[in-house]
Amino acid sequence: MIHIVFNEPDVAVLQKAIALDETLSGDIVQIKDDFAVGPLENIYTAEGIENRKQWQRDVLAGSDYDGAVDSGEVDDPKTVGELIGRLDTDPEEIIWIWAAQNKHDVSGYYWLMSQLKDYQGRVFILYLNNLPFLNEKGNIFYPNWLSEIPAKEFLKAKKLAREITLSEFEVDPDEWLKICQDAKGVRLLEGGKKLIQQEYDFYDAELKKFVTPEWQKASKVIHHFLSKAKHTTGDMYLLWRLKSMIAMELFDVQGHVGKMKDFEIKLKPVSG
Repeated sequence: MIHIVFNEPDVAVLQKAIALDETLSGDIVQIKDDFAVGPLENIYTAEGIENRKQWQRDVLAGSDYDGAVDSGEVDDPKTVGELIGRLDTDPEEIIWIWAAQNKHDVSGYYWLMSQLKDYQGRVFILYLNNLPFLNEKGNIFYPNWLSEIPAKEFLKAKKLAREITLSEFEVDPDEWLKICQDAKGVRLLEGGKKLIQQEYDFYDAELKKFVTPEWQKASKVIHHFLSKAKHTTGDMYLLWRLKSMIAMELFDVQGHVGKMKDFEIKLKPVSG
């Protein structure tokens, strides 16, 4: 059995769940890219993959992760190639895809399953969509992320595993193809598995609300956004959007515009 997750914290909690229930025993593989943001056109071709990498290089330029795109640490196409190799080598091997109700997991699900159609009957989905669980205090809650679920609750979650149907393998890749052909950069989860798309600047208006007339480090602006905004995304994407707005001269800035702790911003004074 191979477990697929889409977030690093999910690996640790699933490892704890496996320790509690040996029937879950298997390798845990993480798909590391965030397909909820960025270009997707021709995403399964060498050209499309390189276009996406170049966009990621631009986003991460000057940040703590500058150079990460070419480090080899994230290579999801290679990971999928290895998964397919294992399925071909061992006809008894199966895959469980774990996804919570968030745009990151659902986007990753579409990207991954669209490459596994030849293995229908051996690919299972555990989609924790609007399902209640108990937290550490015994209270009912609805998790947005797998890592929010206590390990012992995964023993209940495993009962949700079901085959991805032949119909889903026909319909979902078509839906994903439409998304990939739309040249927008932000994907949001509307409900179920339905993704809607917005422009690259979708977060800008809300992010700008956390810039004040007083100097603040970019890291503080981003932290406030992540803790209060309804729709959020990764901090590196938000840093890139702040830099984009700085380039449009929307804010005053001091310091080196690189890492989020290296510079401060504030609203421009009202003239008049």
